[in-house]
Amino acid sequence: MRGLVQGVGFRPFVHAAATDLALSGWVCNDSDGVIVEVEGAPGAVAEFGRRLTAEAPPLAVIEQVTATDLAPRGDAAFTIAGSRAGDAPHTMVSPDVATCPDCLRELADPADRRHRHPFITCTNCGPRFTIIIGLPYDRPATTMAGFPLCPACAREYRDPGDRRFHAQPIACPQCGPRLEFVPSTAPAVPGETPVGEDALAAAARLLAGGGVVAVKGIGGYHLACLATDEAAVATLRRRKRRGDKPFAVMVADLTAARRLAQVDQAEAALLAGTAHPIVLASRRDDGRPALAAAVAPNSPDLGLLLPYTPVHHLLLAAVAAAGGAPAPLVMTSGNLGGEPIAADDADARRRLAPLADAWLRHDRPIHVPCDDSVIRVVDGEPLPLRRSRGFAPLPVRLPFAVEPTLAVGADLKNTCALGAGRSAWLSGHIGDMDDPDTLRTFTAAEQHLERLTGIRPAVLVTDDHPGYRSRQWARRHAAGRPVRSVQHHHAHVAAVMAEHGLAGDRPVLGFAFDGTGYGTDRAVWGGEALIADYRGFARFAHLAYVPLPGGDAAVRRPYRMALAHLWAAGIGWDAGVGGDGDGDGGVCWDEDLPPVAACPAAERRVLTHQLATGLACVPTASMGRLFDAVSSLLGVRHRADFEAQAAIELEARARRCPDGPDAWRHRYAFAVHRAQPPGGPLVADAAPVIRGLVRDLRGGLAVEAMSAGLHGAVVALVVDLARRARAERGLDVVALTGGVFQNVLLATAAARALRAAGFTVLRHRRVPPNDGGIALGQLVIAAAGAAGARGSG
Repeated sequence: MRGLVQGVGFRPFVHAAATDLALSGWVCNDSDGVIVEVEGAPGAVAEFGRRLTAEAPPLAVIEQVTATDLAPRGDAAFTIAGSRAGDAPHTMVSPDVATCPDCLRELADPADRRHRHPFITCTNCGPRFTIIIGLPYDRPATTMAGFPLCPACAREYRDPGDRRFHAQPIACPQCGPRLEFVPSTAPAVPGETPVGEDALAAAARLLAGGGVVAVKGIGGYHLACLATDEAAVATLRRRKRRGDKPFAVMVADLTAARRLAQVDQAEAALLAGTAHPIVLASRRDDGRPALAAAVAPNSPDLGLLLPYTPVHHLLLAAVAAAGGAPAPLVMTSGNLGGEPIAADDADARRRLAPLADAWLRHDRPIHVPCDDSVIRVVDGEPLPLRRSRGFAPLPVRLPFAVEPTLAVGADLKNTCALGAGRSAWLSGHIGDMDDPDTLRTFTAAEQHLERLTGIRPAVLVTDDHPGYRSRQWARRHAAGRPVRSVQHHHAHVAAVMAEHGLAGDRPVLGFAFDGTGYGTDRAVWGGEALIADYRGFARFAHLAYVPLPGGDAAVRRPYRMALAHLWAAGIGWDAGVGGDGDGDGGVCWDEDLPPVAACPAAERRVLTHQLATGLACVPTASMGRLFDAVSSLLGVRHRADFEAQAAIELEARARRCPDGPDAWRHRYAFAVHRAQPPGGPLVADAAPVIRGLVRDLRGGLAVEAMSAGLHGAVVALVVDLARRARAERGLDVVALTGGVFQNVLLATAAARALRAAGFTVLRHRRVPPNDGGIALGQLVIAAAGAAGARGSG
């Protein structure tokens, strides 16, 4: 039997079913899955076969069952045999699972021997992926190997009727890991720091008093503070160099979540599911300051999560007791921006020393760091923004077989993917590849996937961008294997096709809207309408190019992008005032426009020279940069502390418009024309949109209405281009992908308008639309045989 059948209580289930049917034989794990041999009455054997698939444990995923008739051996009973280690494991590994209701009841029961045990777990919950060193999945192959079972736990482990029968992470207060509280001022000497209940109490007192505590969980460390304490949140934000990027907030239960946000049924199901991800939900606006303003400044959403380990449950209760009332906690990744999450204790002590006042840690090692997953709900469907803890490393079923291949993903929000046959195993969230620690984490994550799957990739696949560190890593580690490259936006479209199981026999129209991607003409793409299958793509349409002055400087300072769009549209400046327009001070910008006022005069002179001469200006067709530009143009956000901040805050203003994008859909319109030479792609020029926004800005129209108008104009453009593609090429399937489609307002409006126009719409459900999903697309394109071919630009 193959699939997710190890670490999910499958062998105990098989034992119980066989015993109930009076069958003899045995069951064992091997590196390929689970092997079962039964003998008995034919009817009982048939019923046993039915139960294997129809009544399997809730966490099990059965991918394949192979049955063979054998001669009876005359076994007297049914037993669980020792695991077999093979050469090439191909079984699925379970993700980490949030604490189950049964364990929570025992945790709260004073009569239970695991009452308040911070590491309570059973067959149905607890750490899996992050503690597994190798397969078969048995205790010696996990980081629990250093905790020998006490007699009581050993009895439970051997008892087929017990919920902890062959549950590898089990332990109790006598034989399991222990908590330790390490203040920043104390020497890290065993025996001199509070442990157990004293550790919890010390951490709770510090948090209740406004401190910051680094808390070790399943996949790494969080930095925690009281989410209601303005000073504590501001301190954590300053130390972490977080800018205005929102923090995630952990609340005790769904009732507490609903006090802070409008949590619908789909969001509640995600919050309370086995993965317990961070869920973005619309915050309540009832005038009550339930959280510190610095938790999520200028954001209409809150990132909420429920406690998913016993440590979290106990800590929230202890903080409530210490502070006199329940209080939510900020729970943000234990790292500085761009770094991987800290998981090793020594590394956490070193890297988090400037950030935390103390550490609440335990001595169960984390073998694989795994950050929290992040999901939002769009039109009632989950849209993953970060696929990590609770989901990794569950494979994605591929629409066709692939040779053993490693796709190394992109440089931002990096994940890698290892594929063979009809399965792709994706790593958890690794991070941004411009940090040396992230590169080391990437190497460890990739090697761990190879060990768990037994796949030795014969081919490596990268992004086209010559400067990507992920690409450089692939070339350094190729060891003679071919390294193929894939265009960034083609990979985006292929990823959403693959997760929907499309065979690729007919192309789709893929809208790939994001901030940055290396184009086949060496320009920065990101406003793409591609006619694509797995074997190749053609650029059906794209945004008109505008200069990207100073590269990353324009990303960090959206006012530069706004001035570039004003320059391209021929508005907001006068080259005839005081000079000849050669960039030597002769251009006078209209200072009534917000981005002009936001740009210092000296920088304006430099920017004028850049735009006039093309110096340090790369052409960009990015939809993400257009949203940044409009955000600054309307005075919403001129400087960005984190990726897409300007666009996110623009969406927030649009969501306040009571009429929504549909009501403003035709106020602004892109000008679409055919590029030269004849037969080239369509070009959508944003200049008329910019001119309309400037007109309405000067006319005093509300920013909310103008923001909704931009969203409406993009929706109208998408529908117009889709209709043209249908008329010219007969295409009726449209894929929406790229980081811009994390915008819930745009994604919802675009999908509804396309469906109303008769199109089938594909959106992401399994992997993120941002660069966290790129590796899946790279994998299937490489397998289709055209990874090195150039698409048509």
